[in-house]
Amino acid sequence: MQYDQFVHQVQHRARLSSSGEAIKAIHATLETLGERLQPGAAKNLGAQLPTEIAAYLDGAAGQESFDADEFYERVCAREGTGLNTGVFHARAVISVLQDAVSAGEMEDIRSSLPGNYAPLFESGSEGHMKH
Repeated sequence: MQYDQFVHQVQHRARLSSSGEAIKAIHATLETLGERLQPGAAKNLGAQLPTEIAAYLDGAAGQESFDADEFYERVCAREGTGLNTGVFHARAVISVLQDAVSAGEMEDIRSSLPGNYAPLFESGSEGHMKH
């Protein structure tokens, strides 16, 4: 998936009014994900993404231990949104991410995270999210 297509898909799924807002959501979500993943996992994920998107994973410290609630709090703080909006945007970003990379890579990412992250990957940007 090309950079412009990734941004457009996030903008559409998150119902954002501009590509700038989509980029902000992508940055907030992937930087936070990069903080949680082991550095090798972030690098492998980034290898399947456009360079501009992969850079958000690379800038993170990596391998911090925090649960899904903390993940959402960090995304919201970075994006400057409330919890419901930030969760919705993160779900949209992850939904596009799942379309952009191989199923095997997504399975590696999912299996490296605690079980309470599962709803983020299972629900996409639509429907109710189970905690």
